[in-house]
Amino acid sequence: MDEHKESLRVGAAVRRRRRSLELTLSAVAERSGLSVPFLSQVENERARPSRRSLEKVADALGTTAVELLAAADPARTVDLVRADDTSVESGSAQDAEGFVVRSLVRGHHQMHAQEFVGDHDPGREFQLRNDVLMYVTQGAVEVEAEGRAYRLVRGDTLYLTGGVRHRWRATVSDARVVVVAVAEHIDAVDEPGPK
Repeated sequence: MDEHKESLRVGAAVRRRRRSLELTLSAVAERSGLSVPFLSQVENERARPSRRSLEKVADALGTTAVELLAAADPARTVDLVRADDTSVESGSAQDAEGFVVRSLVRGHHQMHAQEFVGDHDPGREFQLRNDVLMYVTQGAVEVEAEGRAYRLVRGDTLYLTGGVRHRWRATVSDARVVVVAVAEHIDAVDEPGPK
């Protein structure tokens, strides 16, 4: 079985094109004659448009179905990234002090995950648009967020809501931290919880 079999994810290409034109889903729906819920499902990879529907969307976006397919992301429904895999997009990066960042997810998806090994510039402040989860797999780190300091050791997780300014540093040289974040191109949705 080929573990790298790919299909195209056209939804992300549709979303990127729509946003580059600063159009709402409603505007594209009106131009294409398709419904807003269907277009939303297409953009979120919950529905695959027929060839005819894709042509309608392309016309509404001032492009062609062929161009949208060419801009589509290859999707892997199951993708294994081995520890020694150097083909992962954005690859591994290592600075002069031995700090390593390794992407754990290939391609352009709704989730980004990276592994940080060692220490990095502790003065660097982060503020990501969407939610972030930090998981310490080895060693210990200190995180400053919202005016508080948190000490995390192996097995600890810290969840940060999108927009929270934070900085962190490894407190031991062999620290390993996995950072999982909702991709920047995804809009956060506030859904009402149970009442």
